[in-house]
Amino acid sequence: MTATVSSKTSRRRTATFRVLAVFIGVLPFVICELGLRILGMGAPTEANFPAIGFEAIHPLFTLNSANNRYEIAESRRAYFYPDAFDAEKSPHEFRVFCLGGSTVQGRPYSIETSFTTWLELSLNAADPSRDWEVVNCGGVSYASYRLVPILEELLAYEPDLFVIYTGHNEFLEARSFANVPPLTPLSHVRTINAVRRVWSGDSRLEGQGAPQEILSTEVDALLDYRGGLADYHRDDVRQRATVRQYAENLRRMIDLAETAGVPIVLMDPVSNLKDTPPFKADPRDNLGEREAREFEQLLQQARSTSDVDQKLESLEKAVAIDGRHADARFLLGHAYLARRQLADAREQFNRAKDEDICPLRMIEPLHSALRTVADSTATPLIDVRRDFESRAPDGIPGDSMFLDHIHPSINNHQAIAQLLVDHFVAAGFCRPQADWEQIRDELYREHLGTLDTPYYAKGKQRLEGLIRWTQGRANKLRDGTSLPPGLD
Repeated sequence: MTATVSSKTSRRRTATFRVLAVFIGVLPFVICELGLRILGMGAPTEANFPAIGFEAIHPLFTLNSANNRYEIAESRRAYFYPDAFDAEKSPHEFRVFCLGGSTVQGRPYSIETSFTTWLELSLNAADPSRDWEVVNCGGVSYASYRLVPILEELLAYEPDLFVIYTGHNEFLEARSFANVPPLTPLSHVRTINAVRRVWSGDSRLEGQGAPQEILSTEVDALLDYRGGLADYHRDDVRQRATVRQYAENLRRMIDLAETAGVPIVLMDPVSNLKDTPPFKADPRDNLGEREAREFEQLLQQARSTSDVDQKLESLEKAVAIDGRHADARFLLGHAYLARRQLADAREQFNRAKDEDICPLRMIEPLHSALRTVADSTATPLIDVRRDFESRAPDGIPGDSMFLDHIHPSINNHQAIAQLLVDHFVAAGFCRPQADWEQIRDELYREHLGTLDTPYYAKGKQRLEGLIRWTQGRANKLRDGTSLPPGLD
């Protein structure tokens, strides 16, 4: 009996030692994995595709010694609108740099009616104890990867805050992801990613990797060329890689700002869902001839009937055959809208946006990546999209709020500025005085009074050009020449 008890005790002790040995063996790995996650290192986005470099990087701002002010460089003004700030920062100045694409710039108008101008006017009205300087760094067609070197430059100009509004332009340029491997379960293990990068000599874990993909000095958008729409094709691998790299670009900018001790605010961009049809629609890749004929018949039936129930029935059957056809999704959204099935309508409009072969509006995976980065880095995220939805008829933003597919109307730029003011107040940057809204409204009226008829005429002209651009009707040719203006 005693021998049996002793044997059982011995076996338990042996099992306990084995468990402890395994635990001690994996403990360094667990500690390393937790440490890398806390430090934000070794993410799968850092290990699975090449870094981006540029043929050359020219400063966005140059010093004008005549007035001792930094100004947008002449060489950059094809994409950036002139803006400037004092080289010597005053003691009470609060300097904000707003980075992004054409929405930040205020297109199709310009920075005079961008949310950056309304923000500066609002802050001056709310808290005159500070000298508010809001600098517009919105570049036409600029994607997140082109904003990273700009933010690096801006760190030298004594920033107090960065505001980032980006996500619509990630698919404008031809990018190479030919050597990008797909994500596997092991891709999410930070320790493996870190070891892989050290083994390969890649120092991007510290943010200093040698670039492997070299892009042109300035934007070279596919749609800048006549027939550019034809260059867009469905490419799920490229889309996934673009989303992953978008997240890395955000993390890189957040890391740069935090290392320099500068607060940063992200904004969740908004799109015209209801009134912007897809720019290009293609059938799914494995659609058979019989299915294709049936799909086209159903789509034609839906387009030719005014009966909502018949339209809905035809479109639901069509989408069941080809759920990746963006036009069918968009038409189905409007059919649901006519039936007041608002949640279904919103879902279909978003699906139409995501299945657009030429995605000029921020797709849902990019929105998800933005939220994930904001949450994981505890970075403030201003939900512009939700604000627009809360104010839109039926909760679905459309032409009543936009000038085109992504650019808000002037009054909605003012609404975006108000969201930022609310954040400034909540964060303690701004201490508003009593009745400041009345002062702001007067400043708004005075500012609008300075804008003449040519300002709005130029905006209308740019809008017409933008519409041609989205249709692949730009005048620029690949051989470096251009077609005469107005030739379609």
